[in-house]
Amino acid sequence: MKDLSRRSALAAGSLLFAGASTGPALAADGTAAPGTSTYQPPGNPPVQPVGGQPPKGAPLPSGDLQFQIKRQRAMELVWWAAPAVAIYRFRAAAFEDLGMKDNDIIAYSHTATPKLEAITANSSTPYLGAYSDLQKGPVVLEVPATGPDGSLYGQVVDAWQFTIADVGPSGMDKGKAAKYLFTPPGYKGKVPAGYLHVPSPSYRIALAFRSVIGKGKTQEDAFNYAHRLRMYYLSEAGNPPKQKFVDPSNERYATIPIYDERHFSDLHAIFSVEPVKVQDKVMMDMLASLGIERGKPFKPDDTTVRAMREGAVAAWAHIQWWFDHIPADRLYWPDRHYASLLMADRNRTFTYEYDDRIDVISRAAQFTWCTYVPKVLSDSPATQYLMGMADKDGKLLEAGKTYKLTIPAKMPVRQFWALSVYDRATFGFIYTDSSRTTLSSYDMDKLKKNADGSITLYVGPKAPDGWESNLLPTAGVRPLPAMRLYGPTDEINKKIFKMNDFELVG
Repeated sequence: MKDLSRRSALAAGSLLFAGASTGPALAADGTAAPGTSTYQPPGNPPVQPVGGQPPKGAPLPSGDLQFQIKRQRAMELVWWAAPAVAIYRFRAAAFEDLGMKDNDIIAYSHTATPKLEAITANSSTPYLGAYSDLQKGPVVLEVPATGPDGSLYGQVVDAWQFTIADVGPSGMDKGKAAKYLFTPPGYKGKVPAGYLHVPSPSYRIALAFRSVIGKGKTQEDAFNYAHRLRMYYLSEAGNPPKQKFVDPSNERYATIPIYDERHFSDLHAIFSVEPVKVQDKVMMDMLASLGIERGKPFKPDDTTVRAMREGAVAAWAHIQWWFDHIPADRLYWPDRHYASLLMADRNRTFTYEYDDRIDVISRAAQFTWCTYVPKVLSDSPATQYLMGMADKDGKLLEAGKTYKLTIPAKMPVRQFWALSVYDRATFGFIYTDSSRTTLSSYDMDKLKKNADGSITLYVGPKAPDGWESNLLPTAGVRPLPAMRLYGPTDEINKKIFKMNDFELVG
């Protein structure tokens, strides 16, 4: 039987058109040959096989098909790796921007400003953070007991940003002084007595805590309490080194993922180190097609760089579109326009992994606008974060326009409420002349009140005359407001109480 140019098609780098001797083929550079915009079967035999080739007259792709494949794979990889890249950026920026190393601890002396370029960060309580690499061996984390001086709340996550340990009164330590021991994948060594053992599925781990201000205490007290943390390698346990703390309060700490070709340098840094799960092997092959392989330097050619840039941009654009068309079942109240920042999967976890599939897009959306999520979403969470997705008429919030939100005099929270505003494009804080990112119930003495005790806050470039104290400025960018509720009561958690929607002012 005559060879119907299958070998030549394979040599050209595509299986798409194999099986036709006079049909369309690829040029040597991988582009579709001229004059092949639609497919015409070769010759005119009386009988054709049922399959094996496109329908007669079907449109065929044109241009550089190899480039298109790389661009498509780049886009898919950005979605797939969203949780891992988001957490790696914290580590990389700490080392690059702050001069940190493994086991150093970030301790903010005051609440965050826009200089903390992080995804939907809070600016009501100071942050703590640290990173470690278990390739160097097990690491010890000492946490102080909860008491009148303060308390910790937060998570330790793996390289995929999945929580491996909750810390604090609701965590493994139950609020008692404790020593956690994090061990690397496949660890066979002895675990000494007295440690809370946490085997990590990855080598690199990260933590983020909040130092909660105790009753009658100050932010300075919370800062001092945070300095009781210790982090060091188990090999140093006999004589731990002096703990280094870094306060980046007045420094730029740029942790938000970068949506261009640099995104793939992060992918190389992650996946040339971390273990590969079986379900991710297909994606590892996609990485290899872009030149990202274990044990090999990452040196993409100009064409691959262009494909990666376009793919990253397309992935960002699609996630932005997803949020603009957020599924109705993601709205917290069906007749309001808020979505929970914590959009758990059907199992109320954040893996989005089911028996038959992984919901990659939902996972990407969650970790594009949120970091450090709990293992399981409780029916009565200690905090609720409700994101304003549209105004009361269902219209998306726009750049350059001013909106108002009226907060009732009595909010169903045991601790406090806070309204923060983010840049809808980056999910980070907005740089403004005032650096104001948040207004909360802690600011009551500074805010103008309505006659009934309610408070109207404004989000936009400018507040109405006389209401400047109640403005969260947006500097002309598209806003994403977030109502943070700390210690929400059952009225919130059971959706009895409903927030007012934002209203367009002008």
